[in-house]
Amino acid sequence: MSHDSTAVQEAAARKLSGRRRREIVAVLLFSGGPIFESSIPLSVFGIDRQDAGVPRYRLLVCAGEEGPLRTTGGLELTAPHGLEAISRAGTVVVPAWRSITSPPPLEALDALRRAHEEGARIVGLCTGAFVLAAAGLLDGRPATTHWMYAPTLAKRYPSVHVDPRELFVDDGDVLTSAGTAAGIDLCLHIVRTDHGNEAAGALARRLVVPPRRAGGQERYLDRSLPEEIGADPLAEVVAWALEHLHEQFDVETLAARAYMSRRTFDRRFRSLTGSAPLQWLITQRVLQAQRLLETSDYSVDEVAGRCGFRSPVALRGHFRRQLGSSPAAYRAAYRARRPQSERALESAAAAATVPATASVVSAEGPGPGPGGNPGLSPGPVPSQTRRTAAASSLGATASLPMDAGKPHSDMYAPGRAPLPGQRSAP
Repeated sequence: MSHDSTAVQEAAARKLSGRRRREIVAVLLFSGGPIFESSIPLSVFGIDRQDAGVPRYRLLVCAGEEGPLRTTGGLELTAPHGLEAISRAGTVVVPAWRSITSPPPLEALDALRRAHEEGARIVGLCTGAFVLAAAGLLDGRPATTHWMYAPTLAKRYPSVHVDPRELFVDDGDVLTSAGTAAGIDLCLHIVRTDHGNEAAGALARRLVVPPRRAGGQERYLDRSLPEEIGADPLAEVVAWALEHLHEQFDVETLAARAYMSRRTFDRRFRSLTGSAPLQWLITQRVLQAQRLLETSDYSVDEVAGRCGFRSPVALRGHFRRQLGSSPAAYRAAYRARRPQSERALESAAAAATVPATASVVSAEGPGPGPGGNPGLSPGPVPSQTRRTAAASSLGATASLPMDAGKPHSDMYAPGRAPLPGQRSAP
């Protein structure tokens, strides 16, 4: 994601001061950080690949605190430089932070602020965004992080405009990426920004990764209720919305159910979920449409009605904007990717559960179900069933803690491969 604004252009054009050099990249490591994220900038910026047409950077690996630094898995690292080396870098990368609940060292935050003031480009990969936010570098800016931690980032730092859908966000002199492998996407973007498409493409070939990955974090998102919202009064409103997606209602309806003005509701909702309520609601409807396209034979028009869209045109527009594909193309690609044996098992399972699901009938009476079976309705699915379905269909765990506060060894949520036609992160 790139923001083509005057402010971004001015930030990108700022001159480095003092001894800083654009080709010098400092990577700031902390104890307890995951080894994968930490290794990404070391591999991208620390290996001489000039023979493959990749311009060379000079890498400085810096300890953000007293060592030795212990990574996930119990490995111990000794960084060759301390915080003082950051004063020479034109780019400073924070690949991860060990805990989203504990504050980073003050000395490291001061070094990051000073680097930014002197014109350095500051980069946060995955939970490194929490370090940048703690330093105040994300205030009033768009940013992203791992989808699982986006609500926590938005709640702890309400002045940050968190977008959990993006693989990375480039705001000129401050850049952030989503979890784990998205750090590669952002590092390739930096090389592309510095040296052009050809250099980034050459590096991508050496790393055996796509130069531009399709889609964003949408296909990995766990769309059930964030754990943090459970005790909040808004939880009941959100749960009601999830259970009534088949009905046509808007954000004003949700605000009224919460006994709040629209403006207050928008602010409270964003602080808890990290998303604007309208975007959240549209995303829930699109997700429900995904599930129906994958598991039923409803026509696109029927899917639109069962997901609360006012027309099939509205469904197609929102579906394409979020997933980069039309509903019909999505269904065709999904079915083409699934093995025949899997399709047969799913059909058998669906047939076995028809008596149970047939009892869910709408107030308007029974209607045609998947494959023409009568008795199935567009009525609501129980919330627990909805959350389980969301987790299983997206390959995510609905009970993942939002605020675990523990070192994380693997923050990459398993999901489906990108579908043909999905939009690329620019």
